[in-house]
Amino acid sequence: MFHQSQGRRRFLQNAAIFSTGLMASLLSDRPIHASDESVEAIVIGSGFGGAVAALRLGQAGINTLVLERGRRWPITPEQNTFATYRKPDGRAAWLSSTTFDGVPIDVYTGVLERKDENGITVLCGAGVGGGSLVYNGATYQPPRQLFYKVFPRDINYDELDRVYYPRVLSMLKASPIPQDILNTSYYDSTRLFLKQATIAGLPHRLVDAALDWDIIRQQIQGTKIPDAIIGENWYGLNSGAKNSLDRNYLAQAEQTGHVNILPLHLVTAITEVPRFGYRVSVNEINEFGEVVATKTFTSRYLFLAAGSIGTSALLVKAKATDTLPRLNEYVGLGWGGNGDSIALRSGFSEPTNPGQEGDGFATVQHFDNPLGPISILHGTQWNAPEGTLISLGMGIPTLKGKFNYDATTGLVKLTWPVNSNHPKDTKVLQATEYTYKLLNQKYQDKNPITVTLDASVIGHPLGGAVLGLACDFYGRVMGYRGLYVVDGAMIPGSTGCTNPSFTIAALAERNIERILRDDIVTRYPSSVTLRDKQVVNK
Repeated sequence: MFHQSQGRRRFLQNAAIFSTGLMASLLSDRPIHASDESVEAIVIGSGFGGAVAALRLGQAGINTLVLERGRRWPITPEQNTFATYRKPDGRAAWLSSTTFDGVPIDVYTGVLERKDENGITVLCGAGVGGGSLVYNGATYQPPRQLFYKVFPRDINYDELDRVYYPRVLSMLKASPIPQDILNTSYYDSTRLFLKQATIAGLPHRLVDAALDWDIIRQQIQGTKIPDAIIGENWYGLNSGAKNSLDRNYLAQAEQTGHVNILPLHLVTAITEVPRFGYRVSVNEINEFGEVVATKTFTSRYLFLAAGSIGTSALLVKAKATDTLPRLNEYVGLGWGGNGDSIALRSGFSEPTNPGQEGDGFATVQHFDNPLGPISILHGTQWNAPEGTLISLGMGIPTLKGKFNYDATTGLVKLTWPVNSNHPKDTKVLQATEYTYKLLNQKYQDKNPITVTLDASVIGHPLGGAVLGLACDFYGRVMGYRGLYVVDGAMIPGSTGCTNPSFTIAALAERNIERILRDDIVTRYPSSVTLRDKQVVNK
């Protein structure tokens, strides 16, 4: 097994050679601070976009530094890495005195941040692996017709379908729930959900999940402490059943010897360094959020992957404070919540195994809904009462949010234009309600079925630096050479009625391949071996 210490030594050796040569060649025309640490490429964030970029840069021989605000979360043999819903503590939330749903805890650099913005609440992951630590693992590709309801034709869906979606699927080892697991009592609610869809005549199917199904089987058999099969999810899976990015993309990136990940490094600002690249200002924090050091790093290539909220905030602040004055007028615009809504349907007489239920990753695809295309993804909740079904609705919103910089506080805030009388604001919710109505009406039950729908909290923030507007169609930020967006900020508010992680990663694979070929490898051809080029382009 490749040890992190060995990878770090190789990285530092390569970085030292790079920095020495670069200083000799560029000393005369770049105002680098003496305290700056220089590296060829920096990636801010380690979620789906950042992890993809880090691996491909490392394979290309580009010395790369990944700056991640959160800590590492290695799975332990004792299965005690993460907090649980049943016993929450500081590990559940990012520097908050409560969990996202209000349970008091100690303040710690936990895995999930709740951000209360203007008109909307957003949930964001934190830690090495980003959102993959807290997502449910659903790996859901949009169909062609819905992809082009969101993205311009300049982005080739057929190429994504043929090359990049399969590449990500292979890395995440995602697959549908096996039938033997689905048939257990731990998935009663999934089978009931599929039964209702069949009765209603609505298209439905199982969705690939980035889970290790053998570990799920061990939980069912009692040889592993249960988590995935009893509704534990958003705070991480202690069993190791979740194929999060720290265990595939990021692990392989570090194994190249060209990628170094610095946890607990919170980026506060980015600045252009003329005729060279970019300076990144960073607070190194401890696990309680206290600043223990301030640092600056410089790089020729800078990849923004701090999530839609984080990346957008950095760019909007940089534009407002003139550290990146040439950013265009589209920076901070085009934000959306993926049409997310959570539904609790109650009153079913058939068993749903309350509090002891796994997520079977089944979806209803009501794409011909007369009010707009909708998908309903079945979910779980650890404390759901008997006779209830939980699900996530996803649509294609047309209303857009905007990020603004407040000079008095130095903070960037998202504004979501909440207006119940606005037809664009209510259309997705109305379409979602219509689909639930069909599911409930067709399914005959002796009890009345009630539906509670909530769209005030979303877990799929998208936009703020959108492809074709703030960036070109490969994530190059307009007006700046060597500056790229590779995360959910590049997505125009929706990924076509699907969970966004799969599409973010596929686009990141597509974009980094082009960036390496046209922007980086051709600039430093001697630093990339033939073998590395073959790895990048396979």
